[in-house]
Amino acid sequence: MNKKILKMIGKRIVQSIIVVFIVTLLVFLLMQLVPGDPIVNFLGSNATEEQVAYYTELFGYDKPVLVQYGKWILGLFHGQMGRSVAYQAEISGILFQRLGITISIVIPAFILAVVLGIVLGILAAKKRGSRLDSAISVFANIGMSMPMFWFGMLLIMFFALKLGVLPTSGFVAFKDSPGQYISHMVLPMIVLAMNPLATFTRQTRSSMLEVIRQDYVTTARAKGLGQKAITFKHQLRNALIPIITVMGTTLGGMIGGTVLVESIFVVPGLGNLMITAIKGRDFMVVENGVLVIAIAVALCNLVVDILYGIIDPRIRND
Repeated sequence: MNKKILKMIGKRIVQSIIVVFIVTLLVFLLMQLVPGDPIVNFLGSNATEEQVAYYTELFGYDKPVLVQYGKWILGLFHGQMGRSVAYQAEISGILFQRLGITISIVIPAFILAVVLGIVLGILAAKKRGSRLDSAISVFANIGMSMPMFWFGMLLIMFFALKLGVLPTSGFVAFKDSPGQYISHMVLPMIVLAMNPLATFTRQTRSSMLEVIRQDYVTTARAKGLGQKAITFKHQLRNALIPIITVMGTTLGGMIGGTVLVESIFVVPGLGNLMITAIKGRDFMVVENGVLVIAIAVALCNLVVDILYGIIDPRIRND
């Protein structure tokens, strides 16, 4: 691999580590401002002072804030995220189990949005000014402006309650029943993919229109290249950088966006866990959940930067 690309990757990794560190510090300090005591919330209002004091010391909440933060960070370096007050179990086991469920929604939704978004964007650009272009543009505008929770409720009312063809909520692992997994994940995936699909469609159309009349396209057409080769080898390839930018930021946002989708469809993923932890004042679960999301977003941005350098030599030479 080119040394300049490796140097660029190294710089981006260092920047990502700094960003994640700052996020962990901010989240930890902000969680200290949330009213309520996780120990009292767990034990209930009938707990004695001795019980509260015992569990407060057991989970380290009697220590100064910065000491708690330092202990948490040191634990992360040893692969330990701490224990959940509400679940009375290691957070890492709970978190990564829920993360797997979230990923099983996010990845198919992202692939669906990317494929359909690029195809629709290319069609709209190729048929600029036509009825097809207008229809695709209207669809993209609706998709970007439609509230996620409202769209989810509409799908539940139509497909689950009226037609009765899909379940309203729940989750079944793919390994247990592929058919049940698909039926339970169809609606959440559509809701999660709608806004990214609209975004990819608009970005692809815009990028394609910028390159569609470039001189190199005219030259390729004059040389007798087929329309398919011109579209994918010349136009789409040169329009990829802004599209990849949107893809990277969108994928990171989709991971965080599952909080709302999982709440609507009662999917026991990372987002649902975060909501439950916030309600239960289970601070350590929230902090580790945000950490995982921050790392996921940083990785998405890192992959985008690497793809930049591979696709466009001007960027890696900067």
